[in-house]
Amino acid sequence: MLLSVENLIVKYGNIQALHGISFHVNEGEIVTLIGANGAGKTTSLHSITRLPPPEAPKVVSGDIKFKGQSILKTSPSAVVKDLKVALVPEGRHIFGNLTVMENLILATYAREKGTDFSGEYHRIFELFPRLKERRDQRSESLSGGEQQMLAVGRALMTGCTFLLLDEPSMGLAPVLKYEVFRTLKRLNEEGMTILLIEQNANLALQLAGRGYVLDTGQIAAHGTSEELLGNPEVKKAYLGG
Repeated sequence: MLLSVENLIVKYGNIQALHGISFHVNEGEIVTLIGANGAGKTTSLHSITRLPPPEAPKVVSGDIKFKGQSILKTSPSAVVKDLKVALVPEGRHIFGNLTVMENLILATYAREKGTDFSGEYHRIFELFPRLKERRDQRSESLSGGEQQMLAVGRALMTGCTFLLLDEPSMGLAPVLKYEVFRTLKRLNEEGMTILLIEQNANLALQLAGRGYVLDTGQIAAHGTSEELLGNPEVKKAYLGG
């Protein structure tokens, strides 16, 4: 088991965001967390990456383990550098005043100095040809879909083997949405483990092998994607059926 979240209770001040949730991700899997806004999906990712948002969540009880070891005291930088876990945040958060290439270069900051990353840059541009065409453009001039590609590419340039994504399809035109998801599928086929948060439950469950449904900070349902797609309550609440 690569990642296990165990009976996790998390609060923002006096507001309890997670009510004892448990889930796990095995190496090489794609797992998705689906649910409505405010269900606790982003809080789950922030707790795993140890990356505090403006109001940092506080783990009240429970544990998060990576390869069997608790990471609750692990720094955000160590999560990326040592555990090789990278987050593609909701809203992308690219550096708009920097070029595409500068964004990618910046992501290698914590990696071993003197490393030749040319092969990895080539791979990013092979995965996302649009970025190659725009490598010298300021990233604020990119379309929403291109910015999402850059956000994924930037995460990959950290050297990660476990990719966490928060709403990657948000605001994208359908053609770009499916292009991003096809790339995620390819990355997984090449060995990348993926934990995906996605409001488009149909799309997420088509990509993932397993999923968990979060409802107001609790796990309301879980199972294989096939099981969740066929669950009448999940269909009614999240799949438009």
